[in-house]
Amino acid sequence: MRLSVLLFVVLTLAACEERPAPVPEFVPQWAKSAVWYQIFPDRFRNGDPSNDPTLADLAGADPVEPPKEWQRHPWGSDWYEMQPWERANGEPELWKHMLRRRYGGDLQGIIDRLGYLDSLGVSAIYLNPVFTAPSLHKYDGATYHHIDPNFGPDPAGDRAMIATEDPLDPATWVWTSADELALELIARIHSRGMRVIFDGVFNHMGINSFAFQDLMANQQESSYADWFIVHSWDDPAAGTAFDYEGWVGVKSLPAFREDETGIVPGPRDYIFAAVSRWMNPKGAGIEHGIDGWRLDVAWDVGHPFWKRFRSHVKGINPEAYLTAEIVDTPERVQPYMEGDEFDGEMNYNFAFSAAEFMFNPGQMRISATAFDRELERMRELYPPGVAYVSQNLFGSHDANRIGSHIVNRGIGNFRDWGNYFGLSKPSENPAYRVTKPVAEDIRLQKLFAILQMTYVGAPMIYYGDEVGMWGGNDPDDRKPMVWEDLEYADEVTNPDGSRRTPDVVAVNHDLLDHYRSLIAIRRAHSALNLGDYRTLIADDERDVFAFERTHGDDRVIVVINNSEGPVTVDLPLDCARDLLGGARHEGGGFEIAGKWGRVLVPCEGAAPQRTIRKPP
Repeated sequence: MRLSVLLFVVLTLAACEERPAPVPEFVPQWAKSAVWYQIFPDRFRNGDPSNDPTLADLAGADPVEPPKEWQRHPWGSDWYEMQPWERANGEPELWKHMLRRRYGGDLQGIIDRLGYLDSLGVSAIYLNPVFTAPSLHKYDGATYHHIDPNFGPDPAGDRAMIATEDPLDPATWVWTSADELALELIARIHSRGMRVIFDGVFNHMGINSFAFQDLMANQQESSYADWFIVHSWDDPAAGTAFDYEGWVGVKSLPAFREDETGIVPGPRDYIFAAVSRWMNPKGAGIEHGIDGWRLDVAWDVGHPFWKRFRSHVKGINPEAYLTAEIVDTPERVQPYMEGDEFDGEMNYNFAFSAAEFMFNPGQMRISATAFDRELERMRELYPPGVAYVSQNLFGSHDANRIGSHIVNRGIGNFRDWGNYFGLSKPSENPAYRVTKPVAEDIRLQKLFAILQMTYVGAPMIYYGDEVGMWGGNDPDDRKPMVWEDLEYADEVTNPDGSRRTPDVVAVNHDLLDHYRSLIAIRRAHSALNLGDYRTLIADDERDVFAFERTHGDDRVIVVINNSEGPVTVDLPLDCARDLLGGARHEGGGFEIAGKWGRVLVPCEGAAPQRTIRKPP
């Protein structure tokens, strides 16, 4: 008997030694419970009209031709209707006018609307670029260490202060009024228990940047001669003109040079100094700085740089969050998520799979079991924790809004990014429908929101989706935010200038309430943030998908009825309460209406769960 026990112990210990140790998580734990909200600053809220951009502030932004006449665009105007000053320019290309439009959104506007975000339930904010740049989108950075003066209270004074600096010497960097307002914004966000990350555009700068301006003026003698990819210098004797590499060929975005160590030392040192400035401003302590970075076109910067970048960021704040823009297959995203580069990603693959299951018509649609396999592949491919902190989105500043995607379902497959990008632009696809989503479309958006707010990963809302905004891909996904207290003209103008039946622009309160309810449910249940995941049903015949999330004693079951009609499903619950409507259900099957879902929790004091076998 003793020998048997001893043998059992020895064998058990041997088995334990052979079993690999669990991989430790490297992601910041707070990011698992985040509900993200993405803000495009110029289009969110104009809180201070005194700092609105002027025509001079557009210099250096595309299009390069200056307009004859220009004014700040009226916030509530019909999106496709040209204003008198636009018509006066005599240019038929609508896209040029769209690029020149500025609506005056600023940091004060974000501060003024933090209460709205708080009431929505948002806990983390991602800001599109806020650094000095002439464009509406700010991806053509002139600096990384200053907030754009037109986002702050004193643009002229800020520019005068910036002119006194040596950009290569952080000791000379000043704190402008816009910079100080950014610090106030960060402090106010933190005071509400929220987090905030900035957009880091570290693959390229704009032609207005201090570095590129000096390079053009001084050529080979410039202190920045090795920062960019120069093809030829301005040399009349040799018969050559100055030429350089623009990001994806765009000359207004000169790309940084890289070598085997990543981005070369000059721009790398500047980037790291700017990162330190915003993460630990004035050495006051990390609680006063931003909580991380979203990194633009991360796939277009070499791995050696990102490894250095992570070490630098985590050395300042180990709990900082790093998320990457990498629009590619999960297998190609995986090398960036091994613990030495990023914590998570903007999870476009989640959006692609959801669109294929919920929105695609006919032969373009995938089954419930195929959807289940896609979700499993994304969960299991990455190290522990990555799936939980990745930003589960649908729309963004680089994609058509979810409402318009649904209106145009069937024009192409979202996953086919290179092709769909153009198909979802009304300027490139005249067949793209620019009309307002109808009730059927809104119901599908609600169904997606149920999945988004309950599945593994951190949900991210693109500003305005929650109130029913619509629009095709860039620039139509960047309309001014719809607010209750502002007046909006009906949309009656088509992209070609023709007229259509008016679409009323207003807050969709029913949709907004749906998002508020779902966010409140998510934040109230640890199972939905931290919990394990288990598929319960993947029924191809009835088009039903159900899963369970558990964390300790907290247990939530989510059922998605993707079919048009009602279905009744058997679940491992004898008594449950639907968190979406509050209805209580006891015994028998659970009925779910067509294109709808249930978020169920066991009744208090309910009998132990029954088991249900996952379909093969």
